[in-house]
Amino acid sequence: MFQKLYDKALSWSKHRHAAKLLCAVSFAESSFFPIPPDVMLAPMALSQPDKAFRLATFTTIASVLGGMLGYTIGYFMFDSIGPWLETTHYWDSYLLARKWFEAWGFWAIFVAGFSPIPYKVFTIAAGALSMMFVPFVLASLIGRGVRFFLVAMLLAAGGAKLEAKLREYMERLGWPTVALVIVGAGIYELLRQG
Repeated sequence: MFQKLYDKALSWSKHRHAAKLLCAVSFAESSFFPIPPDVMLAPMALSQPDKAFRLATFTTIASVLGGMLGYTIGYFMFDSIGPWLETTHYWDSYLLARKWFEAWGFWAIFVAGFSPIPYKVFTIAAGALSMMFVPFVLASLIGRGVRFFLVAMLLAAGGAKLEAKLREYMERLGWPTVALVIVGAGIYELLRQG
């Protein structure tokens, strides 16, 4: 099922309304859709390097708006969707998101926005835990913006070699960022308690 969705999103990147589809995928991925917008953004930035900055801007804005929907779902509807969420493979990510929010607040959204961790889970968790809305939007804007501008600019500049390794690079960049934030937060906690 996910491979078909992936292939479909990739085919959308060649459509004449690709920019609109990119925005739709970016919006949906932040609250419920399982395929990240990088699947469309990468080939679009590669084939239209002069529009890479604009495409990354569209992707970021649509993703943050979708994140606001995820926040709203968590805030107003978590009691309804919580039991369903427990039956999915996202439940462990949701529990992780809760722990991160308790420990790091703003930084949890920033890291989730940039990393390969499912951002949608964090947007819903932010709403369910009543995170302050303005810091949520700011962290989302920074985290998602860094990710999408990095993808667009690397592919616009690097060409087909980078397109072939997009997932590999996202994993290599995303997980070390998560590790650095965790280590930094741990050091901060030790210094604060000591």
